[in-house]
Parts: sequence; structure tokens; C-alpha cells
Amino acid sequence: MNNLFQKWNSISLVKRIIAGLIIGAILGKVASSLTVIGILGDLFVGALKGVAPILVFFLVMSSLAQHKKGAKTNMGAVVVLYLIGTFAAALVAVVGSFLFPVSLTLTDAVQGSAPPDGVGTVIKTLLMNVVQNPFASITTANYIGILAWAVVFGLALKHSSDTTKTMLNNFADAVSQAVRWVISFAPFGILGLVFTTVATSGLGIFTDYGKLLLLLVGCMAVIALIVNPLIVFLNIKQNPYPLVFKCLKDSFITAFFTRSSAANIPVNMTLCESLGLDEDNYSVSIPLGATINMAGAAITITVMTLAAVNTLGYTVDIGTALVLSIVAAISACGASGVAGGSLLLIPLACSLFGISNDIAMQVVGVGFIIGVVQDSCETGLNSSTDALFTAAAEFRQWRKEGKPIKW
Repeated sequence: MNNLFQKWNSISLVKRIIAGLIIGAILGKVASSLTVIGILGDLFVGALKGVAPILVFFLVMSSLAQHKKGAKTNMGAVVVLYLIGTFAAALVAVVGSFLFPVSLTLTDAVQGSAPPDGVGTVIKTLLMNVVQNPFASITTANYIGILAWAVVFGLALKHSSDTTKTMLNNFADAVSQAVRWVISFAPFGILGLVFTTVATSGLGIFTDYGKLLLLLVGCMAVIALIVNPLIVFLNIKQNPYPLVFKCLKDSFITAFFTRSSAANIPVNMTLCESLGLDEDNYSVSIPLGATINMAGAAITITVMTLAAVNTLGYTVDIGTALVLSIVAAISACGASGVAGGSLLLIPLACSLFGISNDIAMQVVGVGFIIGVVQDSCETGLNSSTDALFTAAAEFRQWRKEGKPIKW
């Protein structure tokens, strides 16, 4: 038994995940009645979601508490990359929608879903999440609140004793180890997730609303394989694709199947560690990216809004399209603070064109129909880009210091 366990662990995690993916798809087609298999996916995602808030809180707090005065940080550069990437995604979505216009067959309005009234509502929600009780933030997985309070406590503990700082570091290390144990079960979790998706939705989701899905996924592919590599190249001045593909391999795959940026935070932490990045930086930038680095959400909001515009026969000029890109980028940054994520921010963007809330919510309904694919790709892009831009910002600093860039 011990030899079998060692052989299993000697296989790379990615290969084990691919094996789980294939087995899950096969079982979903030939044994869809065995719904108990889906519990594996629920347990895996539940464990990740359960431990991730604690990990983020202790890592950020410990990192800031032990940060030495005068030590260099690249957080400013990371935030700039996050914002540039999100805005660029909205622009790509506008261009894609102009080149390949898509119309919708609208469904019934979504029941029980309330979109935000405007940008002010989004901002208010974000600010209220920032000041939510820290314990409530952890229990409800409010990452904006977790990040805010971790920063406050981390700065407050900067002048604490070495013993206290060591204790914080030990807690962070212990939670990190627990996360590694959970991630080692990823192949079984993804097996369960794929089984549930195939058993319940089949392959029909790939044919219904096919053009819309192709446009959404195509725009996300352009960002992942062209725009992001260009941004990274401008920072590190060398071939960006080895780094891009490593982030896609190690982060995109798990985010695609868990469909949760929050659940993928531990995965990105491990990825950054394997790249040799400074923990003081990525322990803050990765949770921050899960809240404001939302290229996939910006694409979803823009494409779905312009699809609604095309359906109604409206004309969009360049100026309006640019305003839409700005609104979509800002809204995407607040997607994590609104229940329902990016889809419920579509009515906000639709309001720019005078589209009624009833019609906008029907567009949201279409979004939920294709959500199996759309949300998976969106989350994969968002999460993998968190690690990519974190690495790019630090490697840029290494290049300035004459330090060789290796990964």
C-alpha cells in the first residue's frame, strides 16, 4: 500500500489531474446514475473554500507584520498590471463583438436575482465588505474584508515582539501545509466535478448558444495567449510564453473546474512559491488579484451587453464602446463584491444603452445557461493571470537588479 502511494505521488499533479478529468468524463457518460461520485468534487471544492480564507488572513497578516522598514515591495506594479489587463480585456471584447456580432434568443427573466442599481451600488457594496466584522469575513469568505483586516492587523503587529511574529509565521506555515494536503486530492476532486458536469449537462451545452460561447472563449483566448504575453514581455524583456504556459497549466486547470477564484488562491500561492517569488509580495498580491484582477469578468460583461444591443438593433459608436469598456472594467473589479458575480453586473452595462432591466435580466438568464463553460473559462483566466502578473512584476524588478530570471 505504501509503495502504491509513493508511486502515485511520484506522478506529476497535472498528469494526475488530467487522468481524473478523463475518468470523470467517461463515468459521466456511461454511469451518470452514480451521483455519489459527484460528492468527491463537492468535498474538494468545499475543503479549498474552507481553508482558503484562513490561509489568506494569516499569510497577509504575517507577511506585513514581518515586513522590514525600507524593504522593497512591488505591489504598486502588480496593481497597475491588474488594472491594465482588465481594461485591455474589455477592449478586446468590444473589438471581438464588432468583428463577430452575436444576437441572442432571449429566455424568460431570471427570478429572484437583483442587479445593482449603478456603479455607486457596486462601490457601496465593496466598501461595506471592507468594514465587515473580521470573523464574519472569514466565515462568509468575504475576501475583500479578509484582505482589509489582515492588512490592518499586519501593520498593527509590525512592532510586536519577535516571539509574536514567529507565532504568526508558524500559523501561516501550518495552514499552508494543510492546503498542500488538500491540493494533493485535486485529481479525485476534479474527477467528481467533471462527472457531475457531464452527467447533468452532457455535451449539449457546447452546441446551444455556440456562437456566443465561441466569441466569449475566443476573446478570453486572445487575452491569455496574445495580450497577457505582450504585457509580460514588456516587463521582463524575454520570451514570455514559458511563464504564460506554466501559469495556465498550474493555475488555469484547477480554476476551470472549481469555478472559484477564492478556492484557487492556495493553488496560486503554491505556484508562486515554485517560481521562487518573494512570499511577502505574493501573499498579498494573490488575494488582491482574486478581488480586482477580473479580465474574464470584463469580457463577459462587455460581450453579453453588446449581444443584447445587437439583438435590439441598436447602433454603437466608437465613443460609446470606449465608455462601455471603462464601465465594464470598473464593474469587473467589483464583481467579487456582488452576489452572482459578473453576470449580475450585465444590467449595469446595459443601462448605458437604455436597455430595460427586464430585457437585461433575460440576458443574464442566457448567461446562466452557458455558465458551465463561460464561468469556468472566466475563472481560469482571472486566476491564472493573478499569478502571471505577480511573477511579471517581480521578474521586472529582478531584471533591473541584474538578477537572472529563472523558473
